[in-house]
This record gives sequence, structure tokens and C-alpha cells, in this order.
Amino acid sequence: MSVPGLVWMYEGQPSRPGLSRDQIVCAAVALADAEGIAAVSMRRVADAIGAGTMSLYRHVPGKDELQELMVDRVLGEQARTAHEGDWRAQVCGFAHAYRDLVLRHRWLPELMAGRPPMGPNALRQFESGVGVFRELGCDITTASSLMKLIRSYLLGVLQDELGDQDTWRRAGMTELEWRDQIGPYVRSVVESGQYPHFTEYVFNAEDHEQAEEFEFGLNCLLDGVAARLPDQGLRATTP
Repeated sequence: MSVPGLVWMYEGQPSRPGLSRDQIVCAAVALADAEGIAAVSMRRVADAIGAGTMSLYRHVPGKDELQELMVDRVLGEQARTAHEGDWRAQVCGFAHAYRDLVLRHRWLPELMAGRPPMGPNALRQFESGVGVFRELGCDITTASSLMKLIRSYLLGVLQDELGDQDTWRRAGMTELEWRDQIGPYVRSVVESGQYPHFTEYVFNAEDHEQAEEFEFGLNCLLDGVAARLPDQGLRATTP
């Protein structure tokens, strides 16, 4: 694992005309989008752009650094997006844009887990998010902690969402087909009588879309954030 941030100090070396770090990262992102992050290797990226594998190392030190560059590249799709309104509207705008970003680049949460993004687009995102809470009068420690909390919620809930989708996709089924497949097991659990709350959930819980679940969790989170804001008049209620 590389040290986060060091890749941004690596200037690279001259290589063949037309080959650049930007070209390499774009090819890696396209490959990950098409085949998943496991498909991305220096060799596969080199093949995609018609270059020799060793020539890539003149621009990118290795695979870990390439992944860090990929993360920052896709974060750049959102980093310059302005969200208007009060603090809650701005955070909601950011969160929904982030969800759209992850659904376009399903590998993103996996790469962001466990490694603090330190690229220029990640830092712009940090500046924008922390700035929202600094403008409300939060000190820098509180503002940055709130931003990290929101980011952690987004990464966690979106990993769950993608995991649910991948479960039935790996089985080659639609969601409804997958539910039908596990129906006999669920029925046996219910009939055992050992799990009354699960049984109640199966028969009585409303069936929400993933976007609705995301919105519900986000509003619960922001209700808690509002309670921490220094100005009582700024505590917007749940929409």
C-alpha cells in the first residue's frame, strides 16, 4: 500500500509522445467501469492504450498510486458542483450527487475505504463541505468531524446498496427472481417462530426503493447534525 498523497508529488519521467498520466488514468477508470476494479492492472491499462507496460511506470509509480489517481479523477466529476440553499439543502445536494457518482463508478467505495483521499479534487470537496459548517459558526474541529461523519454515512450506505445489487447479479437474477429463490428459506425461518421481529418485518414492513432508504437515512443523520449546530435558529427540520 502506498503512502496517501505521495503520488501527487511524483512528476513522472519523459515517455513516448502522446502518452500522459491523464491518458493512463482515463483508461483505468474506463476499464474499472466496464469490468470492475479487479480487472485494472498496469498491463491491462497498457493494452487498452496501446503502450508498453513499463512505459506506464514513467508516469505512475505503481498500481496503488494509479488507484489513488482514479479516485481523484472521478471525485472531480463532483468537486466543482455548486449546491445552493441553506446548509441542509447544500448537504443534501452533495449527498445525492455523491450517490449518482458512486452508481456511475461502482468501484469507488471499495477504493476509498481505508485510504484518506488526498488529491486536489478530494481536497476541493473537503474545502467545500467543511466550509458549509464553518459558515454556520462551527469551529474547524467540529466542522471537519461533521464532514467526515457525512462521508462515512455515504460510503457505508452506498456499499450496502451496491452489495445488495451485486448479490442477485452474481446469481444471474433480477431482484424479484432472487427473492423467489430464497423464499423457501425465509418461509422456514418465519414458521420456526423463533424470530418474531423478522416475521413482522416480512409481513408488515413497507417495501422501499433503495433511493427512499438512502433519503430516510440521510434525513435521520442531518437531524442529528442539526442538533449539534451552534445557532438554534439554523436547525432546519426534516423536510
